[in-house]
Amino acid sequence: MLTRMALPAELPVEGGAVILRRATEADVPAIVGLLAADQLGATREGGDLAPYLDAFAAVDADPAQLLVVATARGEVAGTLQLTFIPGLARRGAVRAQIEAVRVGAAHRAAGLGTAMVGWAVAEARRRGCALVQLTTDKRRTRARRFYERLGFTASYEGMKLFL
Repeated sequence: MLTRMALPAELPVEGGAVILRRATEADVPAIVGLLAADQLGATREGGDLAPYLDAFAAVDADPAQLLVVATARGEVAGTLQLTFIPGLARRGAVRAQIEAVRVGAAHRAAGLGTAMVGWAVAEARRRGCALVQLTTDKRRTRARRFYERLGFTASYEGMKLFL
């Protein structure tokens, strides 16, 4: 359990520790690289950085959004976005939504993903959220097993309408 949740935070992983910090505009190319290196992202991510920079500016300006990067030896090793969603359901509960969790290939199997998601859950708890939710594509079977090991359950069937 992480006791320190302020950013930057040190995350223990095999072989040392990484620093989790708020992402900056300078991190956008590395984040896009992580998104594009994914089995599904390879067909939909990359190219012109302009839309990513615009999206970063919007995310960074929104107090309900927290985009973080994990750095090891000065390089971006992982990323995730944490969104806080107020609502009326569940007696006015705030939900935390974890999105776009990515760990670079050179940093996998060292506990970085577990540490990042653990940090996100602890941060959601610290902010008074009633639950943490995430989605993962059905084709990402390894990701699904990973989240299940962390205690997440597939309690709902998510649906999308692409516009």
